[in-house]
Amino acid sequence: MKATPRTLLEAIRYFADPMVCLDFMVGIRWPDGVVICPTCGSGDVGFLASRNVFQCKHRHPKRQFSIKVGTIFEDSPLGLDKWLPAVWMIVNDKNGISSYELHRALRVTQKTAWFMLQRIRLAMQAGSFEKFSGEVEVDETFIGGKARNMHASKRAEKIHGTGGVDKSAVLGLLERHGPDGHSRVRAQRIADRKRETLDPIVREHVEPGSEVMTDALKSYTALQDEYVHEFIDHAETYVRGKVHTNGIENFWSLLKRALGGTYVSVEPFHLFRYVDEQAFRFNARKTNDAGRFVKAVAQTTGRRLTYKKLTGKLHSDSARGAANVGG
Repeated sequence: MKATPRTLLEAIRYFADPMVCLDFMVGIRWPDGVVICPTCGSGDVGFLASRNVFQCKHRHPKRQFSIKVGTIFEDSPLGLDKWLPAVWMIVNDKNGISSYELHRALRVTQKTAWFMLQRIRLAMQAGSFEKFSGEVEVDETFIGGKARNMHASKRAEKIHGTGGVDKSAVLGLLERHGPDGHSRVRAQRIADRKRETLDPIVREHVEPGSEVMTDALKSYTALQDEYVHEFIDHAETYVRGKVHTNGIENFWSLLKRALGGTYVSVEPFHLFRYVDEQAFRFNARKTNDAGRFVKAVAQTTGRRLTYKKLTGKLHSDSARGAANVGG
């Protein structure tokens, strides 16, 4: 595999050649150079240059397969010359890129661009089972439209109370001084801020014995049995020595800036995808553009998202409403 491009312009030029795209993906998926059949797992595979596909030499169904099979790109009629620059743009744009921007840049329909971005966000999910340790900040926030920015008719339709009413709650955990010396974050959408919701999530992601720092929300009080639990009462102060939640609150600021400034309107059904996207960029912020791009492409394998599942037709939560393809 040749040297990875360092800028978006270089990436567009570099991936304009389908064979370069193929060689790049082979190098990412099979670093040792041995192509593996996704059906039988055999390494006895040949390449059909006339069709740009591989063929397993063992006889079985689906002997022939493309480089896209088994990745988020599977079944897409678009070439990697469009897919790979799209990955570059979303992982390296600080505030994300909207489907309308991608549709204009790649000359695909806006609906196609939206589907592409959601599939790429799937690849940006962390998927790590390693627990946080050391000093960990825990905080929750609410995501939703601001009443003052809505038309009167929309405000009457969507806003039925104050505070977090009619908004989506998100819980975030930030580990200070991670393995590379920099903080890293995990975040997920939650149903509510009750103890039975928050407590198990913290225990799932944080090593016992760690220092856990929260605000004064009573839902966290039971954590003291396994953790060194310190809390800060924001009605009195925001920092007491090293006890604060400023790190995770900085992440909330970045997330809301992207949601409000770039995506404008995000359905609650899809919110977790945008949270995953921002968490990926935050955790890879000390890496250069090429590094973030390679990391995201390396995570495209083994993940697939169909349009039916994306829009909720195969999801148990589909009753919450149809997808909004405006983000």
